[in-house]
Amino acid sequence: MLEIIIGGYAFLVWLLCIKLKVLPWNIKTQVGAVAGALALAATIIFTINVVTPSTSDVRAINYVVEVVPRVAGTVTRVAVEGNQMIKKGDILLEIDNTPYRLKVKELEARLVDATASAKTLWQDLDTAKSTTLSAQAHLDLMRKRLAESQELAKAGAGNQYDVEHFATEVKKAEATLATAKTAENKVQTKLEGVVGPDVASVAQIKAQLESAKYDLESTVIRAPTDGYAVNVSVRPGNFLAAMPFRPAMSFVEHEQRIVAFFEQNELRYIKPGNKAEIAFKSLPGQVVSAKVDSIIWANSQGQYMQSGAIPDTPMEKVYAPLAQKYAVKLDIVGKEGEPLPFIPMGARGGGAVYTDKLAALHLVRMVMIRAQAKLNYLVLKLH
Repeated sequence: MLEIIIGGYAFLVWLLCIKLKVLPWNIKTQVGAVAGALALAATIIFTINVVTPSTSDVRAINYVVEVVPRVAGTVTRVAVEGNQMIKKGDILLEIDNTPYRLKVKELEARLVDATASAKTLWQDLDTAKSTTLSAQAHLDLMRKRLAESQELAKAGAGNQYDVEHFATEVKKAEATLATAKTAENKVQTKLEGVVGPDVASVAQIKAQLESAKYDLESTVIRAPTDGYAVNVSVRPGNFLAAMPFRPAMSFVEHEQRIVAFFEQNELRYIKPGNKAEIAFKSLPGQVVSAKVDSIIWANSQGQYMQSGAIPDTPMEKVYAPLAQKYAVKLDIVGKEGEPLPFIPMGARGGGAVYTDKLAALHLVRMVMIRAQAKLNYLVLKLH
């Protein structure tokens, strides 16, 4: 488009100076014509760089999940092959579940036993209360006999042996009553220690059983979202450990983010909702329509990492780091009734954003983007 404008300017100079001779064609008009062409080109370029900023760094980014098992074990089945699109929840691989299945069975048996034991606690409490009442009645009887024997001994109608005998029986009855009350309190404490509807012992085993079942379910590893697995080098017989240092495979999410990087002084007029166009190298000849979702107003140059060291201050004359770019998140916009174009992960290209300023100059940038898309057909290498 810029070439067309310059060509129109040259035609106007030819028409006025050579054809119609409205102006003389001499050294002054020749220098003026060249200077005017340069000024016109510079004005157009500098203006469109502000109202329709462009970038040569547009990237298609996908999140990658490192698939690490929660539990350790031997791989028994690999259910996917690499680079095949799968849905969320589809099985990726399975780990030998024998030890986890046996653990669940063991806890299920313990839960049955603990539940039965909990049911007998009420019977034990009734028995303990009856024992306490019996011990109390016996103690009362022995105390009564002791008092009677003491009165008889004072009156000379009884002997000292009976007094000593019933005194000993009272002490035995007191010990028996104390033991019965301790047993009753122990059963009562167990019944009072509840978690929800269950006594503590049952609740504890239920929690262990739930954890064991979760471990058992974790032996089947499923896709966290729609996407495809890559680097599937794991095979049946491999032993996997629950450690992040050795993932089983990498899983690429289907959801994609398009990010364009602009210089810091190019963002003054860019707003969410602005139209954008992208020419990806992986799609030669095509221009992908998009719109601005947001501007990520942050980069690593403005971050201090947590550390005990005092940050260095760069010397401007010796070392001045270049200003980092800011990222603009773009959303692909497809035509109604047509599927969105396939953009592979890591695709690169150039693009431009059309702001609300000087819409008449947007046509110049549109022509440039389409020319760039055509140039993507060229494979510039000598082998």
